[in-house]
Amino acid sequence: MDPTDPPVPELQTMPLGLYDVVQFAILGAGFALLAYFLYSLTSRDEVSARYRPSSYAALCLAAVATVAYLLLYLDWDSGFRLEDGVYVPNEEARTTESTRYIDWSITVPLLTVELLAVCSLTGAAARRLRSSTMAAAFLMIVTGYLGAQVLDQGRDRVALVVWGLISTAFFAYLYVALIGAVRRSLPTMGPEAAVSLRNATIVLLSSFGIYPLVYAVPVFADVTPAWFTAMQVGYSAADVVAKIGFGVLVHKVAKLRTAEDVAAGVDTHPEPVWSSNVHKSDGVLPEVGRIAPALLDRLGTSPGREVLRRSDAVPGAAGRRREDT
Repeated sequence: MDPTDPPVPELQTMPLGLYDVVQFAILGAGFALLAYFLYSLTSRDEVSARYRPSSYAALCLAAVATVAYLLLYLDWDSGFRLEDGVYVPNEEARTTESTRYIDWSITVPLLTVELLAVCSLTGAAARRLRSSTMAAAFLMIVTGYLGAQVLDQGRDRVALVVWGLISTAFFAYLYVALIGAVRRSLPTMGPEAAVSLRNATIVLLSSFGIYPLVYAVPVFADVTPAWFTAMQVGYSAADVVAKIGFGVLVHKVAKLRTAEDVAAGVDTHPEPVWSSNVHKSDGVLPEVGRIAPALLDRLGTSPGREVLRRSDAVPGAAGRRREDT
């Protein structure tokens, strides 16, 4: 069958204005993700080791998404040629949507890792839930890809419905599993961290809801250039909200929980913790007996010399105190 009769969403002839709107959305989202990558890179040490996996997941997610948007922009730029005042798609335009699915197949599982890393589940229960939610997130994207891109190039409405329902089953499991993990975690943290975690979950799951709505458009109507523009802008906006807005909130939860652990004396952190310009905890270094021998060598001391005891920490400072024994 001729892929342009009727045209699939990616092979729409685009008026100048609509083409520019999509290009603006792709570039805007790409630059925002690049900025978020730099933010994640420089702020990862603001949280304790217990919650740092969330920062690492955010860093990997931002890197993958930034590269994906670079490729998406190149696909968009080279996938159309200007003819008689309109942009006509060529064979490369077909890859614009598949690039998004490749991005999501990696970044959506990482979003679940990022959220669960600041929850209170531990041990085998945490590992099982992390594995199952990552698998569900991946399968949700892959099954949606089959209906939207692979079978009859996304124009078979029966395939769209069937694979959309299969994808929705994994989508529903993610909602149930993630909400359950968050609800079990809220009573174990302070009020401010709990509010931020609840807000982060709402942002993530609300932004997730945009994708199936856009997916369903070709089921009910033929996609026009205006609809395709709305799809691209919607996907780009949802990516910014789901990856950046959610990530900033999760980072705040990790910082607040770090401060709570330091204040309770159950963990240490070498720097004071601040959130929204409010001082949350002082910098506290671990006791010498808990420092690895390799780190002791770097500090120029030995197990027979005390570098710091947590009880010697000075509020408002890094708590440095050296005593000869």
